Amino acid sequence: MKKNNDKKIALVAGALDLPFYTRDALRKNGWDVFVVGLKNFYDKRLEPDMVVRLGGGGRALREFKRRGINKMTFVGALGHPNLSDLRPDLWTLFALFRILKNQRGYDSMAVAFTKTLERSGFTVVAAQDLAPELTFERAGILTKTKPTRTDKKNIDRAIEVSHTIGAADIGASVVVDKQVIAVEAAEGTAKMLERVVDMRKNRKKIGGVFAKMTKPGQDLRIDIPAIGVDTVNAVADAKLKGIVVNTKTCFIVDKPNVIKTANKRGIFIMAVDQ
Repeated sequence: MKKNNDKKIALVAGALDLPFYTRDALRKNGWDVFVVGLKNFYDKRLEPDMVVRLGGGGRALREFKRRGINKMTFVGALGHPNLSDLRPDLWTLFALFRILKNQRGYDSMAVAFTKTLERSGFTVVAAQDLAPELTFERAGILTKTKPTRTDKKNIDRAIEVSHTIGAADIGASVVVDKQVIAVEAAEGTAKMLERVVDMRKNRKKIGGVFAKMTKPGQDLRIDIPAIGVDTVNAVADAKLKGIVVNTKTCFIVDKPNVIKTANKRGIFIMAVDQ
């Protein structure tokens, strides 16, 4: 029987655990998933169907076409690549030219990248649209610990600041404890939280919130926000009260364990529609 090409998808996997959960969720939802590991980033336990370096996009796209795959999704973190990984083939060289022309910020470059793929005949889709169970699908408090009135003021301020820095394509994460303690820039969320942990290590009083919000107008097909158990532990170690994320647009890596860990550490997790 001929396979339904409409249910074929290539999952391009970076580092950490999110590619595992995404692959399994997509397959559970009936997708025929072809997994591509990015060399020097993907976890070898993933056992991908194909491995390519960052500069080898042309080779991957030729294989997709050969297999009748015209949909792609991207998940997983990228660190600092080796120079050999960046050596571009002809297709990647063309893509880099378009991306660098739009180097006004990360989001603008991501949009240029997806448009280049679309011009090559592919559709880039958001994994959370195909597997919404990987996110918090409804607004509310997901933990035993609930925010206080003071926490709610910090939450409102954190959301406001997050939208401001997001609109400027600076970052997506912010820490607020009456005043703004930290904002995410090129360092990424994990490094920002490390700074906050170090800054507040001698603090006895617990207070403040961490918000990781979608940027206004963000292309949610590339670099979707995500939190996991490590995020929960870092927030607790920083003596913050809780976490705020968007519904439907923030990946929750290992959701049951995230909520369990938050309950154990005594912090709240709140999902909002904003």
